[in-house]
Amino acid sequence: ADWNGPYGGVPPFDQVTPAALGPALEAAMAEELAVVERIAADPAAASFDNTIAALERAGVALERVGTLYSVFTSNLADNAVQAVEREMSPKLAAHGDAIVQNGRLFDRIKAVYDARESSGLSAEQQRLTWLTYTSFVRQGAALSEPAKKQLAEINGRLATLTTDFAQHVLADENDRFVLVDDSSRLAGLPEPLVAAAAEEATRRGKTGWALANTRSVIEPVLTLADDRGLREEAWRMFVSRGAFDGPTNTLGIIREVVRLRAERAELLGFPTHAHWQLEHAMARTPQRAMQLMEEVWKPAVATVAREVEAMQSVADAEGAEIAIEPWDYRYYAEKVRIRDYDLDEAEIVPYLQLEKLREGMFHVAAKLFGLHFSPVAEGSVPVFHPDVRVWEVCDASGDHVGLWYFDPFARPGKRSGAWMSGYRPQASFDGGTTAIVSNNCNFTKPPVGDAVTISWSDAETLFHEFGHALHGLSSRVGYPALSGTRVPRDYVEFPSQVLEHWLSTPEILETYALHVETGEPIPRELVEKIERAATFNIGFGTVEFLASALVDMKLHLADPPDDIASFERDTLAELGMPKAVGVMRHRLPHFLHLFTGDAYSAAYYSYLWADVLTADAWEAFVEADGPWDAAVASRLREQVFSKGNTVDAAEAYRAFRGRDPDTAALMRKRGFVDRGPVPRQ
Repeated sequence: ADWNGPYGGVPPFDQVTPAALGPALEAAMAEELAVVERIAADPAAASFDNTIAALERAGVALERVGTLYSVFTSNLADNAVQAVEREMSPKLAAHGDAIVQNGRLFDRIKAVYDARESSGLSAEQQRLTWLTYTSFVRQGAALSEPAKKQLAEINGRLATLTTDFAQHVLADENDRFVLVDDSSRLAGLPEPLVAAAAEEATRRGKTGWALANTRSVIEPVLTLADDRGLREEAWRMFVSRGAFDGPTNTLGIIREVVRLRAERAELLGFPTHAHWQLEHAMARTPQRAMQLMEEVWKPAVATVAREVEAMQSVADAEGAEIAIEPWDYRYYAEKVRIRDYDLDEAEIVPYLQLEKLREGMFHVAAKLFGLHFSPVAEGSVPVFHPDVRVWEVCDASGDHVGLWYFDPFARPGKRSGAWMSGYRPQASFDGGTTAIVSNNCNFTKPPVGDAVTISWSDAETLFHEFGHALHGLSSRVGYPALSGTRVPRDYVEFPSQVLEHWLSTPEILETYALHVETGEPIPRELVEKIERAATFNIGFGTVEFLASALVDMKLHLADPPDDIASFERDTLAELGMPKAVGVMRHRLPHFLHLFTGDAYSAAYYSYLWADVLTADAWEAFVEADGPWDAAVASRLREQVFSKGNTVDAAEAYRAFRGRDPDTAALMRKRGFVDRGPVPRQ
């Protein structure tokens, strides 16, 4: 059904039950297939309006239901929801193949595509026509009938496998924990984390303290827990998600996924899955992506060696009699930061209140993008969980732009990490729709009445995901398929990553980084310490990420391996993975980016590629009048955030910057070469 209610209609979360999701998807698929068949059978000559634009309308109902389905499978995945997901994933894949493989439909699309430059279409209509045609070709529309059948079988099997992968990893995150029965082992951990661990133990029917198997819990333990044995136990549990013996092991799933992706690429005429994946990315080829990663890998590894040397000196001075291991890295890095920069994470955290930082993000949105956020009246918009809150977004003239949903806390059935979701794309087509987006995080929920304080890394992630949300909310395009974040994978991370820079600006820190107990703003001297330590531990962060990206690309360029665990281990050894880092940020057995769908497979490099753009874009502000320069912000808004996929990504960036990005900016940002001038504040 249409979405009713205020703001042009809102998701009817108050009416959704797991039992209704399957039938709703089935009905929406049937409706879309019927519309597609009418388009394919239209006796009139193919035109943009009766073919390309008609296809934009065809899937509206399925997109609405798909939004609800995605919210439940990502945030409320209990047994009932997981059962629906297992049933519907292959059906949804088959549905997509049925549309792509409709020969009469594809003939009409091709006819419009062939005539696109001579038929009076606008630039955006030509772009949509190009995207529709090339997407159909990439999904097998031009294959022979036997090849189409084989491709459909592959896609159906992949849908089942990726669903199984996600559910196996979620089970390891939900069901595994470290139980502590001696409070002395929790020495060094902040009181809110200890209190949350006590509540977690009670929830699980245990006595003592339970450390949940989520990044928001494990990383603070690895950074602050004095008990080395506890750190190792927590680390081994966390990095082994998906690799435990038993029903949740994912290695067999990965092996089959990689093999099927290779078969599909060959069917479609590509040397490897990586070549297929990058065809329309900014990088274009795996070789260009690999070149960038390898250029950064060597200085990153050298930086890690210096970081480990500094940490080892602290451990030796303390008489620890250890060699730095992966479960020691964050702990001793924190000691080095205190020693060399007089900067203690525990000193920063009390100033990083979640709600105050949210207000700071709103300030950035208003000043840079002219977007203003106001909370909607409680109960006026349905939400899928009591933790979720909703804001209306208006532009500088007070006109409605969209809605922003915020779901900050971890819960059973919610996948780990942080993300942005688009519930409804902005488009002016057919009377227009306004954007509805969400940000979802996994912070530890505090006792009632207590404020939530988060780490610096979590604060950066908060701003990052809000950057995605602003990308969706700032969209000003005609057609839904070209809206907001629906851009190439190695470009979509640019708007999100660039927004991270505003967290550390004095205007944000001094106004919104307020002490949780005293309300006092963060001292200027502490802000200066943060600035001086901007590239602290950058070797670890870069190597941990790059190892994941390199293994991802090599896995999808190589002949499919039989032994996934050996491939990961051997590839890291060949790269020269530093022993003290040990593992990638996301090991293959739980690499959700790669194996819950195709989106980031052979494309995890995208964060690094986008960070080239990010670093170069930030220097545009540095070269002007600082982070709040109105002219640069206007170009960023008009040429990047509002354009969606209406123009080629490289063209959009050149329109913003006046030239192609400078890769040296990335090296300066990460401290691998001279960082250049400090921005005017």
